[in-house]
Amino acid sequence: MEHRFLGDSGLKVSEIIYGNWLTHGSQVENDAAIACVHAALDAGITTFDTADVYANGEAETVLGEALKGVRREGIEVLTKVYWPVGERGVNEVGLSRKHIREGIENSLRRLGLDYVEVLQAHRYDAQTPLSETMQAFADVVRRGQALYIGVSEWTAEQIRAGHELAEDLGIQLVSNQPQYSMLWRVIEDEVVPASRELGVSQVVWSPIAQGVLTGKYQPGQPPPEGSRATDEKGGANNIKRFLDEDLLTHVQQLRPVAEDVGVSMAALAVAWVLANDNVAGAIIGASRPEQVTDNAVASGVKLDDDVLQRIDEVLGDAPVSDPGRTRSPRERPA
Repeated sequence: MEHRFLGDSGLKVSEIIYGNWLTHGSQVENDAAIACVHAALDAGITTFDTADVYANGEAETVLGEALKGVRREGIEVLTKVYWPVGERGVNEVGLSRKHIREGIENSLRRLGLDYVEVLQAHRYDAQTPLSETMQAFADVVRRGQALYIGVSEWTAEQIRAGHELAEDLGIQLVSNQPQYSMLWRVIEDEVVPASRELGVSQVVWSPIAQGVLTGKYQPGQPPPEGSRATDEKGGANNIKRFLDEDLLTHVQQLRPVAEDVGVSMAALAVAWVLANDNVAGAIIGASRPEQVTDNAVASGVKLDDDVLQRIDEVLGDAPVSDPGRTRSPRERPA
């Protein structure tokens, strides 16, 4: 397992990051979730990503249980705050000073940790002054509850503004967590150039496009039983944008590319996002330990220019690249 620096900081994260969105506390039983975390550790993965809202807090609890007994100095944990969790009170959402303070304290309690490496703004809060948000993050860092701060799905303009305030406050904004894959490239034109300039890394989610880039979803055929596309707890809704028949046909044409590289289609997809030098790590999820092992193979795989060009030719105009698709809610969710 190879590691990369997170932004301009001295912190390194594993190229493959284990995340538990849509799985822990939801799609899979706790024993299977814990087995996946242990498989990640066995594969050399040291970085784990979660959020308070995943499974309404349960994902953080399961991850905390899975990491019990693991040497704290040898791992990095990232979590997030923004969305409502639990009672959904009027102030239990967004990036106000109150919600950030309560969010990090609740996350640490569920995780069973004294601190996390990175606390991330899960979305941009258009209804809270950015100065208040960044001051609250600075307070979290000064209390030692997080070492760095990050954001998720922020536009280039929002990242620039947040980074400037962070510098003024003497804290480090080191990462952005966007969706990024062969099929979803909306960060490439604006977010990545701005981030490179500022010393901010991408920690990307859904590098396998919700499982579509594994090739298991065949055009003209129903989704496999037990797959994300059949999960009514949230998985089916999240994957539906990628289940277009024409797109699935393009994806199947990636199979010989993966065979020539000598990896699975899933590992090819992960290696593709890691070919972007602004990406510090690719977040993978899993419902079975063997999926973790398969995806972890992508670390260190170097795709040459000919392979990257071949992938682009196979996919044609299927990928979404409009930077306007990076956006946060205009209003806080009720």
